[in-house]
Amino acid sequence: MTIRVVVADDQELVRSGFALILDVQPDIEVVAEVGDGAEAVEAVRRHAPDVALLDVRMPRMDGIEACRAISAASDCRTVMLTTFDSDEYVYDALHAGASGFLLKDVRRDDLVHAVRVVARGDSLLAPSVARRLVEQYTRSTRHPQPATRLDVLTGRERETLLLLARGLSNAEIAAELVVSDHTVKTHVGNVLAKLGLRDRIQAVICAYETGLVAAGDPPPGGAGRAAPSPSSARN
Repeated sequence: MTIRVVVADDQELVRSGFALILDVQPDIEVVAEVGDGAEAVEAVRRHAPDVALLDVRMPRMDGIEACRAISAASDCRTVMLTTFDSDEYVYDALHAGASGFLLKDVRRDDLVHAVRVVARGDSLLAPSVARRLVEQYTRSTRHPQPATRLDVLTGRERETLLLLARGLSNAEIAAELVVSDHTVKTHVGNVLAKLGLRDRIQAVICAYETGLVAAGDPPPGGAGRAAPSPSSARN
C-alpha cells in the first residue's frame, strides 16, 4: 500500500527537500506541498493523505492549529516539524492530535521511518516521554478535564488506562492484570475508541488531565521501570 503524504513548510527549500526524500521511496507518494497551515488543511481535505508533515511555525495558521483542524476533520495522522527542541511545543502538538514530533535536522532515514511508523498507526514518542511532558504541564492544570469523561469506561478499562498512563507496555499490563496480551490489546482499543483518542500518547494525556493519575505518582508496586525504546510506541 502506498503511503500518501502532504508536506507543509513555509520554507520552500525545506519543503522541497523533505518531499524529494519521501517521494523517491517505493511505498511513499507526496501528493501535495504547501506553504502554510491553512493550505495544509485544504490539501488534506482535497487529497485525503495518510500522513501530513507540518512545520510548527507557519504564516496564516501555524502547524499546531493546522494539526488540530486536521485531526478533528479527518483520519490523517500528523507529524510536527520544528527547529526548536521545546517541551512546550511537543506537549501542545500532542494535545492537538499529533502522532509524532521531529526536529528539522532529522536524518533522511529517520524522516522516512517516521512517516512509515505514523502511517501504520503507531506513535513517535514512547509513553514514558509523553508522561514526562504531561507531568510537567499538568502541574499547572493547562488543560484540565472533568473526571466524568472516564465514566464510559468499564472498571477493567479504567485499570488499563491507569497502567498505560504509568508507562507500561501491553505485556506489562497483562502481567499486572493477569490476563492475556490479546485481552490487553482489546482493552486498550476500547479505551481509545470510547474516549475518542488516536493513540497511547493521547491516552496518557487524558489520564493526567482527568486526574486518574497525578504528577509524581509511583509506578505499580512502587518500583521504577525501564523506559521503552524512544523511537516509537505501538498502540
